[in-house]
Amino acid sequence: MRTNNGEVRPAPSPELSGAELARWYWTLAELSSLARRMGLPAGGGKAAVTARIAAALDGLPAPAPVPARAPAPVPSPARSGGRPVHGAGRQLAAPVDGASVLPPGQRCSQVLRAYFVREIGPGFHFDAFMRDYVAQGAGRTLAEAVAHWHATRAAAAEPREIGAQFELNRFLRDWHARHPEGTRAQALAAWRAHRSRPREAAVTPGRE
Repeated sequence: MRTNNGEVRPAPSPELSGAELARWYWTLAELSSLARRMGLPAGGGKAAVTARIAAALDGLPAPAPVPARAPAPVPSPARSGGRPVHGAGRQLAAPVDGASVLPPGQRCSQVLRAYFVREIGPGFHFDAFMRDYVAQGAGRTLAEAVAHWHATRAAAAEPREIGAQFELNRFLRDWHARHPEGTRAQALAAWRAHRSRPREAAVTPGRE
């Protein structure tokens, strides 16, 4: 694809350098296909695949994988205040109250949702803060979870950066913020123009 400054976007191939790979936008499908052609693992998300390919293109060692998050420890009776704790893999069942303890592996279930709506109000929802708390909060009580909800409201109200693997979503969000009357077709046309440029030549959404 030829850009406005006359450059042509190269095809994804093992002949690229790591620097040239980093200059252009690539879809995950393109990166995964290239990784398989080069005999590299194609899993782990867009950022991981990109880093893996770039290292191989430059003859460098593969980047170290991001370590998996350790599973939550099984809470001891002392940590749970002497209250009985559900075994690993089991879920809280109604009725629950503020003294109920989150077991390892607890999901954001309807039982929890009903409790939080009752305690917090109809505005409650499982956002990233609460999903993480439930997933990592084995041994903590539901009353502590309610306190966590209230303590994170200021941070939850702030715009959150979208991960690099969701570049299209991030671009569309920024473009629509600058063009509130713009249509989706116009936004996608701006995206196609944006991704056709090398990264150092790409412009801020809204200044295409």
